Amino acid sequence: MNRRRFLTTATAATAAVCATGPTTFAATAPRARPASDTALLRTWFTATYRSITAMRTDFGLTADKIDASRPGTPVPSPQTSPTNVGCGMWSTVAAAGLGVISPSLMHDRLARTVAAVERLERAHGFWFNWYDAHDGSVLTTWPENGDPVRPFLSTVDNAWLVTGLKIAADADPALRPRIARLLDEADWSYFYTPYDPADPVAGPGQLLGGYWPDKPGNGEPTGFHYGALNTEPRMASYLGMADGSLPTDHYWHLSRTLLPGMGQEQQPEGSYVTVDGVRVWQGHYTYRGRKLVPTWGGSMFEALMVPLFVPEAEWSPKSWGTTHRRYVRSQIEHGLMEEKYGYWGFSPASIPEGGYREYGVDAIGMQQDGYNSLAVVTPHASFLALPQAPDEAIANLEALARDFDMYDDRYGFRDSVNVTTGRVSDALLALDQGMITAALAQHLHYGLLQRPFRTAGFRSRVQPVLNKEHFSI
Repeated sequence: MNRRRFLTTATAATAAVCATGPTTFAATAPRARPASDTALLRTWFTATYRSITAMRTDFGLTADKIDASRPGTPVPSPQTSPTNVGCGMWSTVAAAGLGVISPSLMHDRLARTVAAVERLERAHGFWFNWYDAHDGSVLTTWPENGDPVRPFLSTVDNAWLVTGLKIAADADPALRPRIARLLDEADWSYFYTPYDPADPVAGPGQLLGGYWPDKPGNGEPTGFHYGALNTEPRMASYLGMADGSLPTDHYWHLSRTLLPGMGQEQQPEGSYVTVDGVRVWQGHYTYRGRKLVPTWGGSMFEALMVPLFVPEAEWSPKSWGTTHRRYVRSQIEHGLMEEKYGYWGFSPASIPEGGYREYGVDAIGMQQDGYNSLAVVTPHASFLALPQAPDEAIANLEALARDFDMYDDRYGFRDSVNVTTGRVSDALLALDQGMITAALAQHLHYGLLQRPFRTAGFRSRVQPVLNKEHFSI
């Protein structure tokens, strides 16, 4: 591996950018890329979409993962989740939008998936967290070890399935009536605990993590709410605000940071403001001299998966646009300057030796003893950074492909690599490949997957809220 040469080049480039200070964010489409970069990104998209296709089962669902290390056609895993199914749908729409597959093939694949989703067992209008990818039955034992699985309704996983369904309906008018019937039953107020000013701990105005529906009434709720703003569950918040099942003031009850004096990664700075009648603590963290709004764990997908679909940076350029850019810069500097790995991009992914865990930059996450990088780099984190740092992201991905045996033209990038030992994961995960396809679609065809999230309730309810956002950064 020629790691030293890349480290010197990438670190120098990053230092030069940082020395110039923050740049002004322009809420416009990304600048035109060189033809060579465009061709490379299209090649990466095509290979990545082949991995999504390899995960499709005859039943019509996208499985959780495949093992790409074995010769021959990989076998999709037995299990799938709502998130995986959503990833499969938006990847197929992206493939058609980029000309990788025909519109008729897109329709056939989406129709088969919608038919499968229609057959899945649900509770309270939502989908369970784990199904058998090959017959659609709800999992009650884990296929890999036989451990019991208690069927669960996950707020965030349902959000990603609904995201995929909305993108499919927008792309294929023939499927809209069927998808509308599916979505009519999904009322986000089911997960919502209304704000109670007399007892904001019991009534925080936030979304629960989910429910186990095997108890009377609504079921047994999780013992926590999604309280942090800059994490991936905000997609559920936006969906509920857009369709009117959640009040828009729910957004202001989410935490930019925890309050000063509470146990968290660092004590925040900031001030109180009142917005739409809600007293909001506008806190921020500082990392390497850079003010930003932290995520919960410090990972890339918490911050940057949602804006693949909802144009936060356009609707809130000085707040969301600024913190997204600084978050990416912090990940880059952590990998290249602080830890001196020679590579960067830290987000939940496969453990290269087997299994799964969260990786991140601990200092930009609220959780004490949060996610650490541990020299494990995942390519999807660099793809998520394309809007904020395209040159650095492409250089990082080229270096990963060059220096480790983690890319091939069959299925794209493997899920992770330990850059110290060189061990590459054998797995490809639908979630992470789905983030890659969405990020590449956004970069190659600006707004391709965003139309459902720029119109209707998103335009009338979500955009005005984001226009009012003023982070203390």
